[in-house]
Amino acid sequence: MIKFENVSKKYDDKIILDNVSFTVADSETLAIIGFSGTGKSTVLRIISKLTDADSGNIILSNDDIGMVFQYSALFDSLNIYENVAFAYHERPDLKREYKESQLRQIVAENLRMVGLQNIEELYPSELSGGMQKRVSFARAIITRPSIMLYDEPTAGLDPVSSTVIEDYIVRLKNELKTSSIVVTHQMSTITRTADRVIMLYQGKIVWEGTPQELLKADTPYTHQFVYATKEGPMTTSA
Repeated sequence: MIKFENVSKKYDDKIILDNVSFTVADSETLAIIGFSGTGKSTVLRIISKLTDADSGNIILSNDDIGMVFQYSALFDSLNIYENVAFAYHERPDLKREYKESQLRQIVAENLRMVGLQNIEELYPSELSGGMQKRVSFARAIITRPSIMLYDEPTAGLDPVSSTVIEDYIVRLKNELKTSSIVVTHQMSTITRTADRVIMLYQGKIVWEGTPQELLKADTPYTHQFVYATKEGPMTTSA
């Protein structure tokens, strides 16, 4: 479970989040949508403790969090085995838990969960973008987290690769029973993966509902987002 209560955050004089509140239940996936620069990724950074909130409370079922970054964020100098096993090599609470032979089996199992086999000795540069993304999933789930965070998980992928990644998000939620947050711009990712959606603009939640309601909603905010029109209440700094 994730509770985000009255959270505010600003950088210099720019307000990024303005008293934002939402809850993600166990085994629920929440999609956070909105134009660039509206605070979506900041929400993930605050939950994962990469950034501190200025005010408000963040209550988590536990601190075991898996995160899939926008562009995989694999370590180029490490092979795939070393990338996936990274948490077990670096976290003091995990470092001595398994022998190396046992850890190799765990890594292989996690790679199989995302449809990859026998690639442990390869390096990220030897994989396609879609395969790199799946490796980042394997790395994120190796500790069996109860919370999963996805920052633009299908960014830069072709439609088929995007569908594969979206299917894995759903599968991992069902198998690991995670509370998940997906930050995305893509309608296919919203409709395929999310149970509920919130839209951020200028640091506030301006709409909330299900993916089906998003497609049918007749508000200026939802119409502008769904149909990608320049006309509407939202402007972008891009």
